[in-house]
Amino acid sequence: MAGDSRIFMDQDMDIGVTSRESKKMHKQPRDFVPIATDRTRLLAPEVKKPRQRYMEKSGKCNVHHGNVQETYRYLSDLFTTLVDLKWRFNLLVFTMVYTITWLFFGFIWWLIAYIRGDLNHLEDENWIPCVENLSGFVSAFLFSIETETTIGYGYRVITEKCPEGIVLLLIQAILGSIVNAFMVGCMFVKISQPKKRAETLMFSNNAVISVRDEKLCLMFRVGDLRNSHIVEASIRAKLIKSKQTKEGEFIPLNQTDINVGFDTGDDRLFLVSPLIISHEINEKSPFWEMSRAQLEKEEFEIVVILEGMVEATANGPEVSLVRPH
Repeated sequence: MAGDSRIFMDQDMDIGVTSRESKKMHKQPRDFVPIATDRTRLLAPEVKKPRQRYMEKSGKCNVHHGNVQETYRYLSDLFTTLVDLKWRFNLLVFTMVYTITWLFFGFIWWLIAYIRGDLNHLEDENWIPCVENLSGFVSAFLFSIETETTIGYGYRVITEKCPEGIVLLLIQAILGSIVNAFMVGCMFVKISQPKKRAETLMFSNNAVISVRDEKLCLMFRVGDLRNSHIVEASIRAKLIKSKQTKEGEFIPLNQTDINVGFDTGDDRLFLVSPLIISHEINEKSPFWEMSRAQLEKEEFEIVVILEGMVEATANGPEVSLVRPH
Protein backbone atom coordinates (compact mmCIF):
# COMPACT_ATOMS: atom_id res chain seq x y z
CA MET A 1 0.00 0.00 0.00
CA ALA A 2 1.59 3.27 -1.06
CA GLY A 3 0.27 5.05 2.00
CA ASP A 4 -0.46 4.57 5.68
CA SER A 5 -3.39 4.82 8.07
CA ARG A 6 -3.26 8.58 8.08
CA ILE A 7 -5.47 8.97 5.04
CA PHE A 8 -8.11 11.65 4.78
CA MET A 9 -10.54 12.34 2.00
CA ASP A 10 -12.90 15.30 2.03
CA GLN A 11 -16.09 15.83 0.00
CA ASP A 12 -18.77 13.14 0.21
CA MET A 13 -16.45 10.19 0.84
CA ASP A 14 -15.58 11.46 4.33
CA ILE A 15 -12.89 8.95 5.20
CA GLY A 16 -11.82 9.76 8.75
CA VAL A 17 -8.42 10.18 10.38
CA THR A 18 -7.17 8.38 13.45
CA SER A 19 -3.84 10.13 14.13
CA ARG A 20 -3.39 13.41 15.99
CA GLU A 21 -1.03 14.79 13.40
CA SER A 22 -3.57 14.55 10.59
CA LYS A 23 -6.24 16.13 12.80
CA LYS A 24 -4.03 19.15 13.37
CA MET A 25 -3.37 19.38 9.67
CA HIS A 26 -7.12 19.35 9.00
CA LYS A 27 -7.74 22.26 11.36
CA GLN A 28 -5.25 24.59 9.65
CA PRO A 29 -6.93 27.67 8.12
CA ARG A 30 -7.18 27.97 4.37
CA ASP A 31 -5.39 30.69 2.43
CA PHE A 32 -7.50 33.51 1.06
CA VAL A 33 -6.90 35.45 -2.12
CA PRO A 34 -7.87 39.16 -2.41
CA ILE A 35 -9.94 40.25 -5.37
CA ALA A 36 -8.67 43.31 -7.25
CA THR A 37 -12.13 44.68 -7.98
CA ASP A 38 -13.09 44.81 -4.30
CA ARG A 39 -10.39 45.46 -1.74
CA THR A 40 -12.65 44.88 1.22
CA ARG A 41 -13.72 41.37 0.20
CA LEU A 42 -11.59 38.31 0.61
CA LEU A 43 -12.74 35.22 -1.20
CA ALA A 44 -11.48 31.67 -1.03
CA PRO A 45 -9.83 30.05 -4.05
CA GLU A 46 -12.15 28.71 -6.69
CA VAL A 47 -13.77 25.52 -5.53
CA LYS A 48 -13.89 22.61 -7.92
CA LYS A 49 -17.40 22.01 -9.16
CA PRO A 50 -18.86 18.68 -8.06
CA ARG A 51 -18.98 16.20 -10.87
CA GLN A 52 -22.10 14.41 -11.93
CA ARG A 53 -22.83 11.33 -9.89
CA TYR A 54 -23.07 7.86 -11.39
CA MET A 55 -25.66 6.91 -8.77
CA GLU A 56 -27.75 9.12 -6.53
CA LYS A 57 -27.67 8.70 -2.77
CA SER A 58 -31.23 7.39 -2.92
CA GLY A 59 -29.99 4.42 -4.96
CA LYS A 60 -31.27 5.62 -8.33
CA CYS A 61 -28.81 5.17 -11.19
CA ASN A 62 -28.13 8.47 -12.91
CA VAL A 63 -28.04 6.90 -16.37
CA HIS A 64 -30.13 7.96 -19.35
CA HIS A 65 -30.43 5.76 -22.42
CA GLY A 66 -30.06 7.62 -25.66
CA ASN A 67 -30.36 6.68 -29.34
CA VAL A 68 -32.47 3.62 -28.55
CA GLN A 69 -33.90 2.45 -31.87
CA GLU A 70 -35.50 -0.84 -30.84
CA THR A 71 -38.13 0.71 -28.60
CA TYR A 72 -40.54 -2.14 -29.37
CA ARG A 73 -38.65 -4.21 -26.81
CA TYR A 74 -40.31 -2.17 -24.05
CA LEU A 75 -43.72 -3.13 -25.40
CA SER A 76 -42.80 -6.81 -25.56
CA ASP A 77 -42.58 -6.73 -21.77
CA LEU A 78 -45.53 -4.40 -21.22
CA PHE A 79 -46.21 -5.51 -17.64
CA THR A 80 -42.72 -4.61 -16.41
CA THR A 81 -42.83 -1.37 -18.40
CA LEU A 82 -46.03 -0.32 -16.63
CA VAL A 83 -44.64 -1.27 -13.22
CA ASP A 84 -41.51 0.81 -13.84
CA LEU A 85 -43.52 3.90 -14.76
CA LYS A 86 -43.87 6.74 -12.29
CA TRP A 87 -47.00 6.78 -10.18
CA ARG A 88 -48.67 9.63 -12.07
CA PHE A 89 -48.23 7.87 -15.42
CA ASN A 90 -49.23 4.54 -13.92
CA LEU A 91 -52.49 5.97 -12.60
CA LEU A 92 -53.10 7.71 -15.91
CA VAL A 93 -52.68 4.45 -17.83
CA PHE A 94 -54.87 2.62 -15.30
CA THR A 95 -57.69 5.17 -15.71
CA MET A 96 -57.38 5.44 -19.49
CA VAL A 97 -57.46 1.67 -20.08
CA TYR A 98 -60.72 1.23 -18.20
CA THR A 99 -62.29 4.37 -19.65
CA ILE A 100 -61.40 3.47 -23.24
CA THR A 101 -62.64 -0.10 -22.74
CA TRP A 102 -66.00 1.09 -21.37
CA LEU A 103 -66.40 3.65 -24.14
CA PHE A 104 -65.49 1.14 -26.84
CA PHE A 105 -67.99 -1.50 -25.77
CA GLY A 106 -70.57 1.19 -24.98
CA PHE A 107 -70.28 2.38 -28.57
CA ILE A 108 -70.79 -1.17 -29.87
CA TRP A 109 -73.88 -1.65 -27.68
CA TRP A 110 -75.26 1.63 -29.00
CA LEU A 111 -74.40 0.61 -32.57
CA ILE A 112 -76.26 -2.70 -32.21
CA ALA A 113 -79.32 -0.87 -30.87
CA TYR A 114 -79.12 1.64 -33.71
CA ILE A 115 -78.82 -0.99 -36.44
CA ARG A 116 -81.65 -3.10 -35.00
CA GLY A 117 -83.88 -0.03 -34.79
CA ASP A 118 -84.32 -0.23 -31.02
CA LEU A 119 -83.84 3.51 -30.70
CA ASN A 120 -86.80 4.12 -33.02
CA HIS A 121 -89.16 1.90 -31.02
CA LEU A 122 -88.58 3.23 -27.54
CA GLU A 123 -92.30 3.76 -26.94
CA ASP A 124 -93.43 0.53 -28.58
CA GLU A 125 -94.29 -1.95 -25.84
CA ASN A 126 -94.54 -4.83 -28.31
CA TRP A 127 -90.99 -4.32 -29.60
CA ILE A 128 -88.34 -6.58 -28.04
CA PRO A 129 -85.05 -4.66 -27.99
CA CYS A 130 -81.58 -6.13 -27.67
CA VAL A 131 -81.07 -4.37 -24.33
CA GLU A 132 -84.06 -3.19 -22.39
CA ASN A 133 -84.15 0.46 -21.26
CA LEU A 134 -81.30 1.44 -23.59
CA SER A 135 -82.30 4.82 -25.02
CA GLY A 136 -79.04 6.34 -26.24
CA PHE A 137 -75.25 6.36 -26.07
CA VAL A 138 -75.17 7.40 -22.40
CA SER A 139 -77.34 4.47 -21.34
CA ALA A 140 -75.25 2.17 -23.57
CA PHE A 141 -72.11 3.45 -21.84
CA LEU A 142 -73.65 2.80 -18.42
CA PHE A 143 -74.67 -0.71 -19.51
CA SER A 144 -71.09 -1.33 -20.65
CA ILE A 145 -69.78 -0.34 -17.21
CA GLU A 146 -72.37 -2.52 -15.47
CA THR A 147 -71.46 -5.50 -17.65
CA GLU A 148 -67.67 -5.24 -17.33
CA THR A 149 -67.68 -4.53 -13.61
CA THR A 150 -70.40 -7.18 -13.01
CA ILE A 151 -72.52 -4.69 -11.07
CA GLY A 152 -75.84 -5.63 -12.68
CA TYR A 153 -78.33 -3.04 -11.36
CA GLY A 154 -81.16 -4.93 -13.07
CA TYR A 155 -82.60 -1.92 -14.91
CA ARG A 156 -80.82 -2.55 -18.21
CA VAL A 157 -80.73 -6.22 -19.17
CA ILE A 158 -80.06 -8.10 -22.39
CA THR A 159 -82.87 -10.14 -23.96
CA GLU A 160 -82.70 -13.61 -25.50
CA LYS A 161 -83.86 -12.27 -28.89
CA CYS A 162 -80.48 -10.66 -29.59
CA PRO A 163 -77.80 -13.25 -30.60
CA GLU A 164 -75.29 -10.55 -31.54
CA GLY A 165 -75.73 -9.01 -28.11
CA ILE A 166 -75.10 -12.36 -26.42
CA VAL A 167 -71.85 -12.78 -28.38
CA LEU A 168 -70.78 -9.25 -27.48
CA LEU A 169 -71.60 -9.93 -23.83
CA LEU A 170 -69.33 -12.98 -23.82
CA ILE A 171 -66.52 -11.06 -25.50
CA GLN A 172 -66.76 -8.14 -23.08
CA ALA A 173 -66.89 -10.46 -20.07
CA ILE A 174 -63.73 -12.31 -21.18
CA LEU A 175 -61.79 -9.20 -22.19
CA GLY A 176 -62.92 -7.41 -19.05
CA SER A 177 -61.52 -10.23 -16.90
CA ILE A 178 -58.20 -10.01 -18.76
CA VAL A 179 -58.04 -6.22 -18.30
CA ASN A 180 -58.88 -6.56 -14.61
CA ALA A 181 -56.22 -9.23 -14.06
CA PHE A 182 -53.58 -7.21 -15.91
CA MET A 183 -54.24 -3.79 -14.44
CA VAL A 184 -55.04 -4.90 -10.89
CA GLY A 185 -51.95 -7.12 -10.92
CA CYS A 186 -49.86 -4.21 -12.14
CA MET A 187 -51.17 -1.94 -9.40
CA PHE A 188 -50.63 -4.62 -6.74
CA VAL A 189 -47.00 -5.11 -7.77
CA LYS A 190 -46.52 -1.35 -7.89
CA ILE A 191 -47.88 -0.91 -4.37
CA SER A 192 -46.05 -3.90 -2.89
CA GLN A 193 -42.63 -2.98 -4.24
CA PRO A 194 -40.08 -3.25 -1.43
CA LYS A 195 -38.27 -0.02 -2.24
CA LYS A 196 -39.85 1.83 0.68
CA ARG A 197 -38.56 -0.84 3.06
CA ALA A 198 -35.08 0.37 2.20
CA GLU A 199 -35.83 3.72 3.85
CA THR A 200 -35.36 2.10 7.28
CA LEU A 201 -31.98 0.59 6.37
CA MET A 202 -29.36 3.10 7.48
CA PHE A 203 -25.73 3.52 6.45
CA SER A 204 -23.17 5.54 8.36
CA ASN A 205 -22.49 9.01 7.02
CA ASN A 206 -18.74 8.46 7.06
CA ALA A 207 -16.53 5.70 5.75
CA VAL A 208 -13.27 5.32 7.68
CA ILE A 209 -9.84 4.01 6.74
CA SER A 210 -8.12 2.82 9.87
CA VAL A 211 -6.04 -0.01 11.35
CA ARG A 212 -8.04 -2.96 12.64
CA ASP A 213 -6.32 -6.10 13.94
CA GLU A 214 -3.05 -4.73 12.57
CA LYS A 215 -4.57 -4.48 9.10
CA LEU A 216 -5.47 -1.35 7.14
CA CYS A 217 -9.23 -1.47 6.49
CA LEU A 218 -11.96 0.58 4.88
CA MET A 219 -14.96 0.45 7.24
CA PHE A 220 -18.53 1.72 7.40
CA ARG A 221 -21.62 0.84 9.41
CA VAL A 222 -25.06 -0.43 8.47
CA GLY A 223 -28.15 -0.96 10.61
CA ASP A 224 -31.86 -1.78 10.38
CA LEU A 225 -34.43 0.38 12.20
CA ARG A 226 -37.33 -2.07 12.04
CA ASN A 227 -38.04 -5.04 14.27
CA SER A 228 -38.86 -7.26 11.26
CA HIS A 229 -35.57 -8.77 10.21
CA ILE A 230 -33.99 -8.97 6.78
CA VAL A 231 -33.63 -12.67 5.96
CA GLU A 232 -30.55 -13.84 4.06
CA ALA A 233 -29.14 -10.34 3.94
CA SER A 234 -25.97 -9.98 1.88
CA ILE A 235 -23.78 -7.02 1.13
CA ARG A 236 -21.40 -6.24 -1.69
CA ALA A 237 -19.45 -3.23 -2.84
CA LYS A 238 -18.30 -1.86 -6.18
CA LEU A 239 -15.67 0.71 -7.08
CA ILE A 240 -16.83 2.84 -10.01
CA LYS A 241 -13.81 4.43 -11.66
CA SER A 242 -12.58 5.11 -15.16
CA LYS A 243 -9.75 2.87 -16.30
CA GLN A 244 -7.20 2.76 -19.09
CA THR A 245 -5.91 -0.65 -20.12
CA LYS A 246 -2.33 -1.52 -20.97
CA GLU A 247 -3.31 -1.47 -24.64
CA GLY A 248 -4.49 2.13 -24.31
CA GLU A 249 -8.23 1.43 -24.28
CA PHE A 250 -10.21 3.85 -22.09
CA ILE A 251 -13.04 2.26 -20.13
CA PRO A 252 -15.39 4.82 -18.55
CA LEU A 253 -17.22 3.83 -15.35
CA ASN A 254 -15.33 0.56 -14.95
CA GLN A 255 -16.69 -1.59 -12.11
CA THR A 256 -14.31 -3.34 -9.71
CA ASP A 257 -15.35 -5.60 -6.85
CA ILE A 258 -14.45 -4.54 -3.32
CA ASN A 259 -14.13 -7.59 -1.10
CA VAL A 260 -16.24 -7.12 2.04
CA GLY A 261 -15.97 -10.73 3.21
CA PHE A 262 -17.00 -12.84 0.23
CA ASP A 263 -14.21 -15.38 0.74
CA THR A 264 -14.85 -15.69 4.49
CA GLY A 265 -18.66 -15.47 4.45
CA ASP A 266 -18.71 -12.16 6.31
CA ASP A 267 -20.80 -10.67 3.51
CA ARG A 268 -23.79 -12.73 4.76
CA LEU A 269 -25.29 -10.55 7.48
CA PHE A 270 -27.49 -11.28 10.48
CA LEU A 271 -28.77 -7.74 10.64
CA VAL A 272 -30.31 -7.60 14.11
CA SER A 273 -28.01 -4.92 15.48
CA PRO A 274 -25.84 -2.40 13.62
CA LEU A 275 -22.80 -4.01 12.02
CA ILE A 276 -19.45 -2.67 10.86
CA ILE A 277 -18.54 -3.76 7.35
CA SER A 278 -14.81 -4.00 6.76
CA HIS A 279 -12.72 -4.19 3.60
CA GLU A 280 -9.08 -5.14 4.08
CA ILE A 281 -6.76 -3.06 1.91
CA ASN A 282 -4.28 -5.71 0.78
CA GLU A 283 -2.58 -6.67 -2.48
CA LYS A 284 -5.94 -7.64 -4.01
CA SER A 285 -7.67 -4.41 -3.03
CA PRO A 286 -8.21 -1.72 -5.71
CA PHE A 287 -6.94 0.83 -3.16
CA TRP A 288 -3.59 -0.95 -2.64
CA GLU A 289 -1.62 1.15 -5.13
CA MET A 290 -3.32 4.44 -4.20
CA SER A 291 -1.42 6.88 -2.05
CA ARG A 292 -2.92 9.62 0.04
CA ALA A 293 -2.32 12.17 -2.72
CA GLN A 294 -3.96 9.90 -5.29
CA LEU A 295 -7.00 9.38 -3.08
CA GLU A 296 -7.43 13.14 -2.87
CA LYS A 297 -7.20 13.62 -6.64
CA GLU A 298 -8.88 10.51 -8.02
CA GLU A 299 -12.51 10.67 -9.06
CA PHE A 300 -14.40 7.53 -8.16
CA GLU A 301 -17.52 6.28 -6.42
CA ILE A 302 -18.03 3.42 -4.01
CA VAL A 303 -21.42 1.75 -4.37
CA VAL A 304 -22.50 -0.49 -1.51
CA ILE A 305 -25.51 -2.75 -2.12
CA LEU A 306 -27.44 -4.50 0.64
CA GLU A 307 -30.12 -6.97 -0.39
CA GLY A 308 -32.22 -9.64 1.26
CA MET A 309 -35.76 -10.84 1.97
CA VAL A 310 -38.19 -9.05 4.27
CA GLU A 311 -39.35 -11.42 6.97
CA ALA A 312 -42.97 -10.20 6.98
CA THR A 313 -43.70 -10.02 3.23
CA ALA A 314 -40.93 -12.13 1.65
CA ASN A 315 -40.15 -9.21 -0.64
CA GLY A 316 -36.56 -8.27 -1.32
CA PRO A 317 -35.47 -4.70 -0.65
CA GLU A 318 -32.29 -3.47 -2.23
CA VAL A 319 -30.57 -0.34 -1.07
CA SER A 320 -27.37 1.28 -2.15
CA LEU A 321 -24.99 3.72 -0.58
CA VAL A 322 -22.83 5.98 -2.71
CA ARG A 323 -19.95 7.99 -1.37
CA PRO A 324 -18.10 9.64 -4.29
CA HIS A 325 -14.76 11.33 -3.96
